[in-house]
Amino acid sequence: MKFVAFERAKQGTGASRRLRNTGKTPGIVYGGSGEPQLIELDHNALWHALKKEAFHSTILDMELNGKEGKVLLRDVQVHPFKPMVLHIDFQRVDAKTRLHMKVPLHYVKADESQAVKFENCVVNQVMSELDISCFPGDLPEFIEVDLSSLKKGMSLHLNDVTLPKGVTAVTRGKPNPVLVSVVVVGGEEAAAGAEGAEAAPAAAAPAADAKAAPKADAKPAKKK
Repeated sequence: MKFVAFERAKQGTGASRRLRNTGKTPGIVYGGSGEPQLIELDHNALWHALKKEAFHSTILDMELNGKEGKVLLRDVQVHPFKPMVLHIDFQRVDAKTRLHMKVPLHYVKADESQAVKFENCVVNQVMSELDISCFPGDLPEFIEVDLSSLKKGMSLHLNDVTLPKGVTAVTRGKPNPVLVSVVVVGGEEAAAGAEGAEAAPAAAAPAADAKAAPKADAKPAKKK
């Protein structure tokens, strides 16, 4: 994805507030061999770009002062209740330096699995993104995970997934974390309980009728 940034001369709270009032968003670019540089971006264009997953997880082409450079989105500050981006950070990308990024996990074909299709189960997603390390040229937009082989009682771990070429998972504490787990829907147990509940009153009904019968047949006592 490509976006256009403009050089920003002033910094500080007051300058940033005035910039936002004109429909711009203050930001900064850092890293690589260059010095940190203050920038500004068109707020509306940035707001729409942030809604795209690729803007968060891929290398971006930034045009600044007529020159293009490769950057990564590193931080976004958003207003707590207004649809407004307060500040944004980008990091320059060096082709020879490994990146440390979080990329989204796309789970596919869960509906085709035996667990979902025949065993009345649902797939519980434990992780929605994965921390990875790779060179810029190997950075994937997302990692696709095939769930078609899931069965009742299974859990899919990180080691069960084939990562793209050049990509290494970064795990902390758990070398083989669970990505998804298969959970049995409570409908079967609930249905069994409901059948038992219906059977109990039915069995008790004759006894209740038996007690009520003599009262129905009894004749009222004669008055003396």
